[in-house]
Amino acid sequence: MKTKKTVVARLSIMMFLQFFIWGGFFVTMGTYLLQVFQGETGLNTIIGQSYATHNWAGLLAPLFVGLLADRYFNAERLNAFCHVAGAGLLWYAATVTDPGTFIWVMFGYFLLYMPTLALVNAISFANIEFPDKQFPAIRVWGTIGWIVAGFIVAQTVLGWVNVPLLHAITGVENVQITNIPLKMCAIVSLVYGIYSLTLPATPPQAKGEKFSIGKAFGLDAIRLMGERNFGVFALCSFLVSIPLAFYYARTNDFIAAMAFGEQSASFMAIGQISEVFFMLLVPFFLIRFGVKWMLLIGMLAWALRYLVFATFPESAAFLIFGVALHGVCYDFFFVTGQLYVDRKAPRPIRASAQGLFALLTYGAGMLIGNYILGWWGDYINLDGGTTAGWLEGAFTFWIMPAVIAGAVMLFFLFTFKNEENHVQAN
Repeated sequence: MKTKKTVVARLSIMMFLQFFIWGGFFVTMGTYLLQVFQGETGLNTIIGQSYATHNWAGLLAPLFVGLLADRYFNAERLNAFCHVAGAGLLWYAATVTDPGTFIWVMFGYFLLYMPTLALVNAISFANIEFPDKQFPAIRVWGTIGWIVAGFIVAQTVLGWVNVPLLHAITGVENVQITNIPLKMCAIVSLVYGIYSLTLPATPPQAKGEKFSIGKAFGLDAIRLMGERNFGVFALCSFLVSIPLAFYYARTNDFIAAMAFGEQSASFMAIGQISEVFFMLLVPFFLIRFGVKWMLLIGMLAWALRYLVFATFPESAAFLIFGVALHGVCYDFFFVTGQLYVDRKAPRPIRASAQGLFALLTYGAGMLIGNYILGWWGDYINLDGGTTAGWLEGAFTFWIMPAVIAGAVMLFFLFTFKNEENHVQAN
């Protein structure tokens, strides 16, 4: 099968739209909730629970993919259905003014969105000839989509070039505190859903096979935890994902209040730019340092980022530095972790092992993290909607994830035995 250039281009557009939608509203959702639910009791908890909806949905996504996409329906058609239906829920979410209703609507939306992360990968892999070489070039367009969405919502590229698209359409200057990002992403989701029907046909790959709940959730890879190093790695992956939730849910409204105002979403995109840059360096550093020190550097970066947020909240330069650390945080830990799992797991259960890694991190770890950040914010009476509130509460709020990440790093340092055979980085 020779992959046509037009197919690669179509798949790249698919990936761009997939992550444009997520990045277009997810980064600034907390900032919006501070405005629309201002004065509500337990506002920080409301924000944490709203972000937790995507973790709950992520935990259930393997059931959707395993039962439907892998066995009964073409992946591109399911992708179309999910995004068209999701468009309606996103638009409805933009009109909701009750916290409880908003949380349930977002849970419904993410029940539709999260399975599509696996669907777009399945569509890509099924329609390219050399996945190892071609998929990274397709997947990077997802990161580009997330970055572009941030620039459009902020209406500027890092304060250098204006992108007044939304202002021209709506007349609103600071759109990130409004429901406009939700409505924008709802429209793009509808267009993307229709576009998905034009993607290459991708029939179910496991038609006729018996469905296993354990395999869908990666539970048949639990036996790997019997090996000391893998058990330590799995535990630390779960624990370090708890402070990760603090970054996604509260960084945008924090840096908006402290330095960047309505341009904050643009500066948040520095994290994704950094991610692409450090992704290219992972193979080099992995060969030089090995798995243990790569993972430790990633954990150290998490602790350092939150320490910077806690101690230098008024410094724009330090805030940019903290956001830019995202590339080290994500690539050195999560990408290296995926490579480590791939090496440690026997071939028959590699997919299950990766599923278990995802379950522990973006599922259970971040889920608990979102509930903790909500509870912690309310416990310390954080007023995240004002500059004065963040000035007063920044140290106390951000020191919590810094301590968690630092403690996990020290535990990993003394319990994970260094392995001489480094992961091969292709």
